[in-house]
Amino acid sequence: MSNGTPPPPAAGREAPPGLDLARLREHLDRERPGLAGGPLSAQLIEGGRSNLTYRVTDGAASWVVRRPPLGHVLATAHDMRREHRVISALHDTPVPVPEALLLCEDESVIGAPFYVMELVEGTPYRTAPQLAPLGPERTRAVVLSLVDTLVALHAVDPAAAGLADFGRPDGFLERQLRRWGKQLAASRNRALPGIDELHEALGRALPASPAPTVVHGDYRLDNVLVGADDTIKAVLDWEMSTLGDPLTDLGLLVMYCTDLGLPKSPVSTTSGAPGHPGPDELIARYAARSGRDTSGIAWYTAFAWFKLAVILEGIHYRFTLGQTVGAGFDRIGELVPAFIDRGLTTLKEG
Repeated sequence: MSNGTPPPPAAGREAPPGLDLARLREHLDRERPGLAGGPLSAQLIEGGRSNLTYRVTDGAASWVVRRPPLGHVLATAHDMRREHRVISALHDTPVPVPEALLLCEDESVIGAPFYVMELVEGTPYRTAPQLAPLGPERTRAVVLSLVDTLVALHAVDPAAAGLADFGRPDGFLERQLRRWGKQLAASRNRALPGIDELHEALGRALPASPAPTVVHGDYRLDNVLVGADDTIKAVLDWEMSTLGDPLTDLGLLVMYCTDLGLPKSPVSTTSGAPGHPGPDELIARYAARSGRDTSGIAWYTAFAWFKLAVILEGIHYRFTLGQTVGAGFDRIGELVPAFIDRGLTTLKEG
């Protein structure tokens, strides 16, 4: 399986929304002559809820193209330059990432900035039923390796990787709360009971951050490719990466490894698979291997619930405007109140 998609489409298939194959081919021939041979065909890789990802092939070789969503692009939320930069910088570190091949910021080519990267063979495990056939031992090994890869990411020296100016770590958490509050305001078009209470409570309990690292911003099993040998072959979806508090990545992972209690949810979780380590074990493994104090992880997990509520509300808003594509978007809006409630509960119990 390649990036979790079916085999490449037959040549001549109509291009998916948001990707002009003729203009893409002209640009590739100009900027990377010889990269593509025959006529291009493409298909949208399902699973993403924000930036659009396509598998493109010339019939012999395949690549991945990433671009922003079709409309309602919030400032800084879909920055192709940042994604391209961070995977380029991490390519020679222990963190597995695809090779970045080309960045195009000229919107006249396909209607938006985009970049092209190597297609890595692997499976993104999105649900417990998908992960369950591995069996308890393999499932446990895969999820623990996800923690170990996060530790490796947080061990990267930003300056040595050329990322010293990739973010502003000072005041990171306060700025994050402010940013996500603004994103909520930009997308809110209905009543959302409790979300302002959660936002304000997080602000009152703001923790002191450990030393800053490169953070992924959306770290979960769904955003990595697992090879046939059960090792992580690539970490994907770097659109929210920056320099900041590493425990925000851990809090998000803990959230995704918690049973959401939402049957048939379009938000991915693998927590119910036999052998899947629970949140406490993942936190303990991260603490032991990174040497960081994780005693305040409840705040970071509550912040993850809040952030996901905001992201889901933004997706719901774009869906109501007919500005995004993909399966499951019609149910996204129903999830937002549940995420708000989980955030409030986690913060109060922490």
